[in-house]
Amino acid sequence: MKDKKSFWKHLKAWVDGEEVILNADKYIATRTPKESLNWRKFFSVQNVKENKRNYAILSVGISALFIGIMLSVVNALPEFGSPYNPSNNEVMVRYLEKGIEETGAVNFVAGMILDYRAFDTFGEANVLFLAVMSVVLLLKKDKKNYSAKEEQENKEDDFFDTNEKRPILQIGAKMLAPMVILYGIYVVLNGHLSPGGGFSGGSIIGAGLILYASAYGQKKMQTFFTFRTFTKICAAGLLTYFACKSYSFFTGANHVGYEIPKGIPGNILSAGFILPLNICVGLIVACTMYGFYALFTKGDI
Repeated sequence: MKDKKSFWKHLKAWVDGEEVILNADKYIATRTPKESLNWRKFFSVQNVKENKRNYAILSVGISALFIGIMLSVVNALPEFGSPYNPSNNEVMVRYLEKGIEETGAVNFVAGMILDYRAFDTFGEANVLFLAVMSVVLLLKKDKKNYSAKEEQENKEDDFFDTNEKRPILQIGAKMLAPMVILYGIYVVLNGHLSPGGGFSGGSIIGAGLILYASAYGQKKMQTFFTFRTFTKICAAGLLTYFACKSYSFFTGANHVGYEIPKGIPGNILSAGFILPLNICVGLIVACTMYGFYALFTKGDI
């Protein structure tokens, strides 16, 4: 009976952690010798020497084979700069001779990436969106799981962003940010007429948003650009892009039976779907740039 009571007493103490604390002085820490992998346990000295020799011979042989294959591939390539190369006779000539007629875009680069290779550009836009969503998963703070210390730090950051006076930066941002964003919009809208487009114009717009946020703080930025705004713009841009090009699946590879009007080359409303596609890409790039900045600096958009 006494042993049974003693057992339950020790069990209760063990569950409560008292046994470990009370009996800690009974245990003495000892250092065990560090284990090391000894090749002599597996190979004899003679085998090791032979394996090293074989390994060196095999390494040289594989390297020589790889170099030989690469040199043969390079030797089979067309001569650099030759006018008889297939690329010079087919792709480039087609873009230069038929680009304006088939795309309606004066800017051949815009016609190439947003008409001939529009689905590739759609994939690139999806990559940007997935990249910023991955950063959101890793860095975005969960407001429901703030500790008291983190909440206090966030309040202090918001207070300094709101009340700290930075006249040079704020006056400069107030003057430059609207012009930078306006110039970015111009680059996007004229992407099919002049050098520019969605990628470069979106980068300029994103830089303008970053300039404004760095001068006035994220609280001021969130009055018109929040995480909800960010997700809506990106989703709308991707869906609109897909809708503009999905008609190819229904009309055939050459748009049999239906042709998008190209308009008059050189006019702002021309080049078919290239203008709305440029706008979609520009919005996605701008949101991605600002999203990266906001998440890495504040952990929120």
